[in-house]
Amino acid sequence: MTIRIRSLRSLAMTALLLQYVPDQGGVVGLLGGKMRCLVTGCAGFIGSHLAEKLVESGFEVVGIDSFTDYYDRKIKETNVQGLLKSSNFTFIKEDLLGVDLDKLLEGIDYIFHHAAQPGVLASWGERFEAYLNNNILATQRLLESAKKVSLKLFIFASSSSVYGDCQLPMREDRLLLPVSPYGVSKLACESLCYSYWKNFGVPVVSLRYFTVYGPRQRPDMAFHKFIRAMLKGEVITIYGDGDQTRDFTYIEDAVNSNILVMEKACTGEIFNIGGGSYISVNGAIKLLEEIIEKKAQIKYTEKMKGDMRATWADIKKAKKMLGYKPRFNLKEGLIKEIKWIKGIMTK
Repeated sequence: MTIRIRSLRSLAMTALLLQYVPDQGGVVGLLGGKMRCLVTGCAGFIGSHLAEKLVESGFEVVGIDSFTDYYDRKIKETNVQGLLKSSNFTFIKEDLLGVDLDKLLEGIDYIFHHAAQPGVLASWGERFEAYLNNNILATQRLLESAKKVSLKLFIFASSSSVYGDCQLPMREDRLLLPVSPYGVSKLACESLCYSYWKNFGVPVVSLRYFTVYGPRQRPDMAFHKFIRAMLKGEVITIYGDGDQTRDFTYIEDAVNSNILVMEKACTGEIFNIGGGSYISVNGAIKLLEEIIEKKAQIKYTEKMKGDMRATWADIKKAKKMLGYKPRFNLKEGLIKEIKWIKGIMTK
């Protein structure tokens, strides 16, 4: 597979002075150039969908991804195949810890920071160093460069993992007590974002995603594993008793929340982005059985360290300030993910 990469020097030379033009859809710059967005982690699950949405909406998108080895690189390469065909997309294969961020941000209007080290189970022990580097340090470096330029928005992809086991439904002003090192790292990133907004005026907004699912979902995530196992007639392993609950958010709803933030520009704020599909793991498997028309083989095992007992997003703030309203219920979203997984299994 050939990946088109433009140099940072070239990006800097071609950067245009841009400004918001309301009567032209908000994507045209002062010199006729398009508004430019940077999407970090653009080859990942959410990042690739978001980059596509921005390109489709008329923005020029610079995507950066280092292809970390958390899961198969070929999956990420497939995620950006469609993007690479667009003249409005430029891909840069670099690590945020090594790239010249000052040059990268020249001419950028919006930053969507999705690059991160994912996973709760993998965040314990010596592996936590990757979370320190790829989550906390990378975010701090990006914010340092962001404070030097005139941005319209810096949107940070956070997680419901920052809450820990707190009172339900989870509201943005609840006491945050994350129960995993991964959650701790995302909370640290949120705090950095707030600090750079408060002290330097970096126009930050943090979005706390609640268990995003749908086509391109990472292979280590529950629905991807459950669906694949059921289609192949294999055993599903559930950590704990299966009565733990989650608020599941379909990928298109998660992506659209970013577009709403661009329209409202509520800087310094944090928003829950949930899907309104509050269900137990056992209940979700029963729904999968109904859709796939096949009985799941289930093996229950010890509860995973750092696994939250329940998540449930209170999205009143996002509804009021952003106009956010999830469009997809769980059954609709699972049908789409099942179709996608069937497609990649036949290749």
